[in-house]
Amino acid sequence: MMPKGAKYYWLCQICGWTFVTLSMLFFAYTFSPQKINTNFFIRLFLIFSAGIFTTHIFRIFIQRSQWLLLPVERVIPRMIIGIVVTSLACSLLYMGLVEALDVQSESPRRIEFSTRLLASTLDIGLFIIPWALIYYSYHYINKSRKQEVDTLKLEALVKELELKTIKAHINPHFIFNALNSIRALIDENPGRARTAITELSNILRSSMQSEKSETVPLEKELNIVRDYLALEHIRFEDRLKVEYDVDDDTLNQPVPPMMLQTLVENAIKHGIGRQMSGGVVRIISDFKDDYHELMVQNTGRLNGQVNGDGFGISSTRNRLQLLFGDKADFSIREANGNLVEARVKIPVSLP
Repeated sequence: MMPKGAKYYWLCQICGWTFVTLSMLFFAYTFSPQKINTNFFIRLFLIFSAGIFTTHIFRIFIQRSQWLLLPVERVIPRMIIGIVVTSLACSLLYMGLVEALDVQSESPRRIEFSTRLLASTLDIGLFIIPWALIYYSYHYINKSRKQEVDTLKLEALVKELELKTIKAHINPHFIFNALNSIRALIDENPGRARTAITELSNILRSSMQSEKSETVPLEKELNIVRDYLALEHIRFEDRLKVEYDVDDDTLNQPVPPMMLQTLVENAIKHGIGRQMSGGVVRIISDFKDDYHELMVQNTGRLNGQVNGDGFGISSTRNRLQLLFGDKADFSIREANGNLVEARVKIPVSLP
């Protein structure tokens, strides 16, 4: 069975050279109707056959020489030479067949062979040039589109792999810290430790489910954070105070899974954990302009560097960039002298 592309090629070949012969017939009928006879139609058929044959050979040569893979500036001189050679070959083939079949046009005088060859080559070249331009332009555009699609597929694959890599780092990081909190309880309060293990299992279950999507509703993310803070409260006791200022309308807004938990974990590790008297972790969620603004504030100082400028912060930036591009923003700063604020701005997702 002939491939689909080959069918279109032969259809274009036949239609194109049929148009050439019909154009010749039209001009002959308009300007020299007395020359239209049996020999004239035979010559038209010879032009048709020679044109298809020589351009098909030209096509094979282009493909085997891989001209279509070359830059345009390197193809142009090759294509010019190819057009000249193909026009000359088509003219020689046509004139040879005309001589062999003895179907020359009647002429009052015999024109020299070289002159007839040059005139025939120029005439046929007028049809080979558009053939070459159409053929190369089609494949050039087709190649460009294919490269664009391949590039988009590659970018999507890279994005997917990067997101999975980031997630693979986040979950073990979180589990390690949560297990440390539980371990501290085993000897002091076994009953609370058992409760903490149940809370951890709830977090892990939610975390595993979040791997199935690139974003989750804020409400689901807050449930994970509440369980996490409950575990951390066991370790810090009265040193850790938690405050929520969450607009209910933001609960359905999509956020990257485990992102808020990572920021809260960072606030405790680099903020509350370094304060002898502990401090507060405040979670704020609200709309501002056309953005969903999510903030995590904690007692502490930056000490001249970005608070927790490690995997937690860098992964947050990377995930926002991968999912939302330049439309999202992340910043972390010191406010009021003893308060660190991590702020995430995500474009509002309309229901």
